[in-house]
Amino acid sequence: MPFVNLNDKHYTEAEKTAVLNALQALEFLLEPKLSSLTPDERIMYGSVAEQNKLVINKVRNLRTSQEALSSPDIDWDEFEADFQSRAFLQSILMRLDNMQLGLNSSKILHDWDNYQASLTDYDYTKYKETTGALGYQSKASEIKQFFAGRPTGSGSTPNGN
Repeated sequence: MPFVNLNDKHYTEAEKTAVLNALQALEFLLEPKLSSLTPDERIMYGSVAEQNKLVINKVRNLRTSQEALSSPDIDWDEFEADFQSRAFLQSILMRLDNMQLGLNSSKILHDWDNYQASLTDYDYTKYKETTGALGYQSKASEIKQFFAGRPTGSGSTPNGN
């Protein structure tokens, strides 16, 4: 498979602009409430692992079902607001993770397509160099430097196999 068919996977200028505008709007909306933790703060505040989230969920459920047994020292409105904000942010993170996976996969395919086309062009350049066509010798030597110590040609892969 020398090329991946990405003919219908290219973005128009209008689509690029729309995506960038949507990202800018998202950044604008989220930025005022985002936090930036230092590495030490991440360790300190990151101690609420999955097991501890079960504690939070249980306390919240008991608060809902048996409110009279809840501590009066807790601002329960703030507790619920924190809980809802955390759930909201988690859902956004999951969606962004899925988008990042798709974006990375698409980028990999475009890189592969470009690389395969580049190998084909290099093979053509080497062929034209053997015919003595003007300009191909310098082009071939400029590209050849990237293949030192590994096989060349469109049959090879990016890792040299």
